[in-house]
Amino acid sequence: MNNIFGLALIIVTGFIGAKLLRRVHFPAVTAYLLIGVIIGPRMLNIIPAEIIGFSGEISYFVLGVIAFSLGENFTFSELKAAGRSVLWISILEAASAWILVTSVIMVYCIITRMPLHPALVLGAAASATAPAATVMVVREYRARGIVTDMLLRVIAIDDAWCLVLSALAITAASALHAGAFQATIILHAVWEIAAALVCGVIVGFGLHYSSRFARNQEDIYVLVLGVILTIVGMSLMFSLSPLLAAMAAGVVIANVSKKGSLYFDLLRNVDAILFLGFFVLVGANLEIDVIPHVGILGIVYLLFRVVGKIVGVKLGAMISGSDPKIGRYLWWGLVPQAGVALGVALSAKALYPRYGELIFTTIAATTVLYELVGPVCVRYGLRRAGEI
Repeated sequence: MNNIFGLALIIVTGFIGAKLLRRVHFPAVTAYLLIGVIIGPRMLNIIPAEIIGFSGEISYFVLGVIAFSLGENFTFSELKAAGRSVLWISILEAASAWILVTSVIMVYCIITRMPLHPALVLGAAASATAPAATVMVVREYRARGIVTDMLLRVIAIDDAWCLVLSALAITAASALHAGAFQATIILHAVWEIAAALVCGVIVGFGLHYSSRFARNQEDIYVLVLGVILTIVGMSLMFSLSPLLAAMAAGVVIANVSKKGSLYFDLLRNVDAILFLGFFVLVGANLEIDVIPHVGILGIVYLLFRVVGKIVGVKLGAMISGSDPKIGRYLWWGLVPQAGVALGVALSAKALYPRYGELIFTTIAATTVLYELVGPVCVRYGLRRAGEI
């Protein structure tokens, strides 16, 4: 099969599958993932290998578009009203998942006489969420309201907390494993966050000043998509977080550009086809064959990560005095998990040859389940909140 026909297959089967599964109240993102699994290399294997090989670049670009769009939720006026709540909820939901998963898995390690350092890394990975699936569900069902607004802000900065927590966890795990504390790992995480934000701010201002040359909507399409590609490419070149960099650029545009709302509106006009292709390819790349290897460790991780998110959201909402609906329903939108957690797992796999494979398999298997079930959870929470 040639690549053009392969792309046609992805688009057509994704579209038809989403329409069919919508009849049984499945979100489109879950349908796309399932279609990807079915036509991917682990089942029917009818997507050309060249497209599968290029899916990483496509994913980075689509994640850049998503992160840039999330910047719209961080205008100064909105942050002034909700900034305290965003910080409390985002910090506590990430930290609670980290602490709870780490503690429970440490008990498991003691009982099974395993070293403790895998528990630290798994706990750090538990703090991350996957913004792509959540944003897709919000867009599909046109969700609006206080829970939706808070959810989009929390998932936008969640990965930053995960980078910090994973740096602390990997440093502590390395000290336990080798008996040596490596401060450079923490400094590297701080550098990655700061440099990504600075990169995004600089490029965002560049987009703002260059917009004076845009005479029509077509010019703005070219500018904004070119800038997102630039941000993602620069981030990958310097080993920074494309998500944080793109989000920072979106925040700049949302706050300083008079055409800011136009940028985000135009992106919404093209993101449907991007999301479709992205999630079908994500489904094609999901390693469903690792699910049988979840084991007790995976089940513990799967359950207590969600419990940690629930506890953190409720605590954060209570401390910040947020609307009761936020404490009750927000955590449903934090169930999906993907890229950043897998990045932590890959780092652990490289650092600890003996137990790195166990860590990676656990996170990979639970990620598959979270990605398939997560969008359904997001839809359920937003429906219960009355915001669909």
